[in-house]
Amino acid sequence: MSNNKLDFARMRFYCDENRCIHCDGCSVACAEAHELPVEISRRKVITVNEGKQGMEFSLSVACMHCTDAPCEQVCPVDCFYIREDGIVLHDKDKCIGCSYCLYACPFGAPQFPKNGAFGTKGVMDKCTMCAGGPDETNSEHERELYGQNRIAEGKVPVCAAMCSTKALLVGDSESVSNIFRQRVMASGHGVQSAPYGWDKAYGK
Repeated sequence: MSNNKLDFARMRFYCDENRCIHCDGCSVACAEAHELPVEISRRKVITVNEGKQGMEFSLSVACMHCTDAPCEQVCPVDCFYIREDGIVLHDKDKCIGCSYCLYACPFGAPQFPKNGAFGTKGVMDKCTMCAGGPDETNSEHERELYGQNRIAEGKVPVCAAMCSTKALLVGDSESVSNIFRQRVMASGHGVQSAPYGWDKAYGK
């Protein structure tokens, strides 16, 4: 990576597991805003340690827009590109549906609209952090392929905007770190062990 890339703020997602209540509002908002087909789920909520009392927590997961994105490294047709702000995007006109990116991604972010063997899954789709596609025109064709370009409008991604408990944070690394640090300090003695339930979310 060049030194120039390090000079720019890198956009990041972070899900605060102490606040996530597994309402799926983020995934529903994403699907609605981008008019995704039923087979595509750019964002999903998973529960860790499900059924284990006191150890269960939920996380909202999507493309993490990695600094050294493994999807970009394995793509044989170079359809991935990383913007200066760190957002990892892809060009659907170049994608050949080989699924290498899916095998390489530790978060399972790449999605394919069709079930089938190697090469027949259709063109890959994934979270764009609401930054659209490769063209900055935000044309109807771009919107149809990649969904809304909220970043160009100065808005946060729709998943974070719709999170009722503000568990899903997005922004440059320093901003996200500062918000989380303030939450930890406000909780008194570090991170709380119990999840952020309905009583805390709605002040009861």
